[in-house]
Amino acid sequence: MIKRLFTSNDPFRPSVSTLIGTYAVLGFWTLVVLFPLYWLFVTSFKTPADVNNGPLYIPFVDFQPTLETWNDLLIVQQNFVLRPYINTFISAGISAFLALVIGAAASYALSRFEYRPKPAVIFMFILCVGLAALLVSQGLHWSLAVFLLLANTIGRRFKGSMGNNDIAFWLISQRMLPPVATIIPIYIIFQQLSLLNTHAGMILVYVAVHLPLVIWFMRDYFSGIPLELEESAFIDGASRYTVLWRIVLPLSLPGLIATFLIVLIFAWNEYTFALFLTGAETQTMPLLVAAQNATRGPQWWNISVLVTLMVVPLLAMAFVLERYIAKGILVGAVKG
Repeated sequence: MIKRLFTSNDPFRPSVSTLIGTYAVLGFWTLVVLFPLYWLFVTSFKTPADVNNGPLYIPFVDFQPTLETWNDLLIVQQNFVLRPYINTFISAGISAFLALVIGAAASYALSRFEYRPKPAVIFMFILCVGLAALLVSQGLHWSLAVFLLLANTIGRRFKGSMGNNDIAFWLISQRMLPPVATIIPIYIIFQQLSLLNTHAGMILVYVAVHLPLVIWFMRDYFSGIPLELEESAFIDGASRYTVLWRIVLPLSLPGLIATFLIVLIFAWNEYTFALFLTGAETQTMPLLVAAQNATRGPQWWNISVLVTLMVVPLLAMAFVLERYIAKGILVGAVKG
């Protein structure tokens, strides 16, 4: 009897002791993961006195829960929370959608077409963009002709070229650059273009920042879709866009949803760019949460309510889209 507790005749069925130990570890880890959410939710129903006299764990036993903080933030100071909340929805939601659309198109192209751009021509284009900015400021507009002339003369002398893998790595390498390193040039450019303290400016930055992630994730997903399915549709007379709309996109839906949610979370919680590029009218929720660390110390009761409001939409989306997310995350797990 004791031997059966620790051994199993079926290699695919663990012993009783192994099951007990596994569930014990998983239960403990679940408690570790969920306890911060419980503590956050419970703290939102405490008064400042309860928070300062804590820790108090169990409502109606250790303390009497109250809606005082919720009422103060959502009713008394409604615009104080509603405006940043709407700004976060606009900036994060629209930027995540645009990054998904543009990134999915780029990743499909990288997975189905072969590109061989020359690094020398790319560097020339970058130099000509800088030259264009200088010439436009002086009232001249012939920088495009200069680029075409250089590309067709000097550019042809360079034989080295880049492949699709090089392009994909170059794109994802942009994420290695700390956001602080780009704040000053972005701030100056947006100041000249009147994009500071605007939703359009924040959406533009978030799309540029998160686009490499979308391309990197979706390129692997599109590569996992059998090419024979598309070739069969081409034989039947379908166009490239018909194949993309009716075959590729439905098959890649789990990856698209998982990628969208990941990018949305990054944009939803972004702080650095929002700190420098927004003002009172376009302030987002992360800035509002950070502002609760006042001269009197962190106002944990306010922070708990605000963070709860931030977490609830993402958790709701995760629960609703759980089956798609599970499929999307497993992309690339099995090869061959």
